[in-house]
Amino acid sequence: MKQFTPKQIVEELDKYIIGQKDAKKAVAIALRNRYRRKLLSDEFKEEVKPKNILMIGPTGVGKTEIARRLSKLVKLPFIKVEATKFTEVGYVGRDVDSMIRDLVEESIRMVKVTKIDQVYEKSKELANDKIIDILAPLPGEKKGSNPLETIFGNFEEEKDNKDITDKEMIINRRKALRDKLLKGELEEDFIEIHMEDKHTPTVGLFSGLGMEEYNIDMGDIFGDLLPKKTKKRKVTVKEARKIITDQEAQKLIDMDEVISIGVKEAEESGIIFIDEIDKIAGKDYSGPDVSREGVQRDILPIVEGTTVMTKYGPVKTDHILFIAAGAFHVSKVEDLIPEIQGRFPTRVQLENLTKKNFVEILTKPQNAIIKQHQLLLETEGIHLSFTEEAIKAIANIAYLSNEQRENIGARRLQTVLEKVLEDISFEAPYLETKEVVIDEDYVSNKFINYTHQKDISNYIL
Repeated sequence: MKQFTPKQIVEELDKYIIGQKDAKKAVAIALRNRYRRKLLSDEFKEEVKPKNILMIGPTGVGKTEIARRLSKLVKLPFIKVEATKFTEVGYVGRDVDSMIRDLVEESIRMVKVTKIDQVYEKSKELANDKIIDILAPLPGEKKGSNPLETIFGNFEEEKDNKDITDKEMIINRRKALRDKLLKGELEEDFIEIHMEDKHTPTVGLFSGLGMEEYNIDMGDIFGDLLPKKTKKRKVTVKEARKIITDQEAQKLIDMDEVISIGVKEAEESGIIFIDEIDKIAGKDYSGPDVSREGVQRDILPIVEGTTVMTKYGPVKTDHILFIAAGAFHVSKVEDLIPEIQGRFPTRVQLENLTKKNFVEILTKPQNAIIKQHQLLLETEGIHLSFTEEAIKAIANIAYLSNEQRENIGARRLQTVLEKVLEDISFEAPYLETKEVVIDEDYVSNKFINYTHQKDISNYIL
């Protein structure tokens, strides 16, 4: 986080998200404050709480994407949850504590990946050694009578000059194999390896919704007391190296350290994005919506700061950053209980997307959807291009569709573009011409029936 100032964070977000300057500014400040807090003395560090953010705006304007890109930018533990998936205690559904357990799992996974990257080169060397052992076992390995023979050989046999000569031959063969292995000459040769069978069923000690953390693998409890199930596989040397490297990397990392760091990262740097929080707001708590307020009251202590028990031990939520989002087109922010409102002091109103925004979304971001379609068709040898007028026409149709029907934001562009390119995508392998240009007329013809029906409907009473 040190290398990104708030301004730089906004600039990075601009590469993927069009508009919404206020929302980008809010999350950039929140993220920078996390870094500033780490520089404080221990006395004040505990007192500084994260300023949780509430994003208000219609679907498809970039709420989720802002949070997701933010986490990728600085590689922080991040999860997205739907508020509608939770129910208050006593109803069928997930309990709110599960969001913390999911965050911890994600944090530990990220730390584990980092640790494995650090030992991966060493693991490759160990993998090469094991492949050599499989291709040319040392004297004593075949007999298996004495484990020390693998390393030192059979001392009784050394009295026999013939066996000594055989051992020298094997050692010379191993050297030759190692040279070939390092030069990549054995990559397509097949060998047989033993690997752990990871598809053993998990035994649930407890079952039931809201008890996810208690569905524990028996191997986690009894550890090495239960023999690990292995299976034989015949694979190429290239594939064997990858499998064995992964196995050796797992052995080289200290999982206790990984878990300790992962839990700490989740507590200090974790981000939880709660989507559709407006769906649990409302004044009518009768009938099927009776648990709405209950969900809010269950979420409250987690956002406020509490301790949640996980299979890795207690996890404090005091310094986790919560970003909530909702359209609030039916309910209002004021329909949330006051305590929840107070826990989201930073509020950002996201704007509806304009025609100009749609044009920019189609072309400017690094992952722009037009670029995606162009790259997909290039795999078939088709060079796809759009005229400026065609792009404006696509943006205009998407904008009008949102205005006249349900407003689904930038997601409407995907629908329109798929319709424009459906024939080309279908016929791509058979097209004789490899240069395809989409112009305004082509776009208009694709939607002529749709436009005509819409115009007629304006005169029907």
